[in-house]
Amino acid sequence: VNLKFGVRHPEARTGTETDTCTACAGTLILEFAALSRFTGTSIFEEYARKALDFIWEKRQRSSNLVGVTINIHTGDWVRKDSGVGAGIDSYYEYLLKAYVLLGDDSFLERFNTHYDAIMRYISQPPLLLDVHIHKPMLNARTWMDSLLAFFPGLQVLKGDIRPAIETHEMLYQVIKKHNFLPEAFTTDFRVHWAQHPLRPEFAESTYFLYKATGDPYYLEVGKTLIENLNKYARVPCGFAAMKDVRTGSHEDRMDSFFLAEMFKYLYLLFADKEDMIFDIEDYIFTTEAHLLPLWLSTTNQTISKKNTTTEYTELDDSNFDWTCPNTQILFPNDPMFAQSIREPLKNVVDKSCPRGISRAEESLGSGPKPPLRARDFMASNPEHLEILKKMGVSLIHLKDGRVQLVQHAVQAASSLDAEDGLRFMQEMIELSSQQQKEQQLPPRAVQIVSHPFFGRVVLTAGPAQFGMDLSKHKAGTRGFVATIKPYNGCSEITNPEAVKEKIALMQRGQCMFAEKARNIQKAGAIGGIVIDDNEGSSSDTAPLFQMAGDGKNTDDITIPMLFLFNKEGNIILDAIREYEAVEVLLSDKAKDRDLEMENMDQKLSENDSHKQNSEEATSASQDVGAVSEEPEEGENSDVTDPDSLSPAHADSDSVSISNQDSYVPGTDEASAPEPACTQGDHQPQEQKTETESNSKVNWDNKVQPMESILADWNEDIEAFEMMEKDEL
Repeated sequence: VNLKFGVRHPEARTGTETDTCTACAGTLILEFAALSRFTGTSIFEEYARKALDFIWEKRQRSSNLVGVTINIHTGDWVRKDSGVGAGIDSYYEYLLKAYVLLGDDSFLERFNTHYDAIMRYISQPPLLLDVHIHKPMLNARTWMDSLLAFFPGLQVLKGDIRPAIETHEMLYQVIKKHNFLPEAFTTDFRVHWAQHPLRPEFAESTYFLYKATGDPYYLEVGKTLIENLNKYARVPCGFAAMKDVRTGSHEDRMDSFFLAEMFKYLYLLFADKEDMIFDIEDYIFTTEAHLLPLWLSTTNQTISKKNTTTEYTELDDSNFDWTCPNTQILFPNDPMFAQSIREPLKNVVDKSCPRGISRAEESLGSGPKPPLRARDFMASNPEHLEILKKMGVSLIHLKDGRVQLVQHAVQAASSLDAEDGLRFMQEMIELSSQQQKEQQLPPRAVQIVSHPFFGRVVLTAGPAQFGMDLSKHKAGTRGFVATIKPYNGCSEITNPEAVKEKIALMQRGQCMFAEKARNIQKAGAIGGIVIDDNEGSSSDTAPLFQMAGDGKNTDDITIPMLFLFNKEGNIILDAIREYEAVEVLLSDKAKDRDLEMENMDQKLSENDSHKQNSEEATSASQDVGAVSEEPEEGENSDVTDPDSLSPAHADSDSVSISNQDSYVPGTDEASAPEPACTQGDHQPQEQKTETESNSKVNWDNKVQPMESILADWNEDIEAFEMMEKDEL
């Protein structure tokens, strides 16, 4: 809702949203039901229930899992990975708590159905790993985000204490290693995202585990949290979020949830009964640790409780225990129960962090070498994959095109193969860390400079860690593009005549980037563009991608190489299909259109809106007249002039790529007569001189009235406004 214009007013610009996360849609029922119960107005609870019903109906029926992001109009899953962390977490929490607060059996039945799927597919004790909803046996990633730290607390509420203790202990070991829980960490407990915005989920689970077990161990855990906060996060005006848990650097922020949740749970953890001015057992916590009274379940019941849940899976009866467990039942005469579960996990973090092979050890050749070296590994090689499988190493293809490796020694063919797998992983970790230490290069630009784009289209490109450094060659590399054969560029190019003196287009995959570069350079290409083979990938949503070398000396590669994601690459491919001859500029940043091109575009605009001006231009010069009367010849011939890239008045950064054609007048002029291009190719210097001199004639002999200039400006403004409207 736009607070100024409402929903339906055009200026509100609402109604364009299409997606929401599962937690966003599924974390309304407690507050909205409370609002209905307090006010006696049922509409709030009705709509919150409708949102929950919608998600339940759209669950994946075979796995009973839900995705992270859903299209609010169609109900299609946009992101089809499923876990218990970011994007889903509080949906599960509110199903169980809605049953506790409102007493509706259908909420508990839904929660238990989901919980069975979570424990079947996502829970890999002590880890909780995201999976694909359609292929739940396949992990979607090999890292976990810190928001899943709430889940042990929810398991306590459910009464499933053992896995809660296991996951909580694993998280505590990560905290002891890094002082705080990183925003994301890998399955071998390395930092994946280093931030920590003082999240309270781990403190929440610590409080609930202490309530369930009475084990003083969890008081020690709470003490550690407080000491770390005071030692590392406390600043003169409060507590600062950690920018990087590895360096201890701060961000200038303290989120409201830190006060609402962290301090509250820590206070309750250490509070004695006499410290409380009310009975905490009479309330339930919302996901933001606000308290709602349990008596709401019997107040103003405007919604008829009926079981709308359908199509349940046959589950273990114990999963449907509807009584709240207590410590006497959970730990019969065994105060050491929780400790016995924690003990095997005491060193899980340190044991799972393999020590990198030192260069001294490698040079001495100590120990046997694995049958496959990390630097030789190719993800597309079936023989390599078979060796990995034998060593207990599994390969996971991520959505952004990267590949992750995970080793499970128990899955190796033998103990010797498991040792080989460990050595391979150690080599791979060192190789990866070396690449990460290399200087991160800034993004590059691919600018389409031929008709009808003239530099208006600028595509964000990833750099290569080899080949020509475009930051040191300010002019960049300019040329027409050509698609190579084979398209993957992994063998000798079979159409060198089409590639020579051109910028080669090729597809990602099948071989190393450096190998592609060598093959097109041998065929005579002056540059290369690698297009991502992952459908729908885009620089808008994916992080900057750098093309690494092949671990060997790449000094022999002298041409520039750039990487385009799938969406940006298709823009060039579509341009080739429509205009055939497409010229691009590879550079460190987009170049502005020069004055000459601006004057030419101005004359074209005058030709469209002021016929008399074209006649004057014709009398001034026959060549300039050709530009005015036949814009396609003039434009096409001038494309070959290296100095004329794009109209200076068009800000390429602000122009939407998807709507370029709506801005360019007369896009059907692509079928310009070929001789004009030929003439421009053979006589670029003459063409430039004539155009410059004719520009002088026009400005010296024909003084434009202010009204005409303003009219031209207004046309440009209207064109940009139309583009913005089309974009919306």
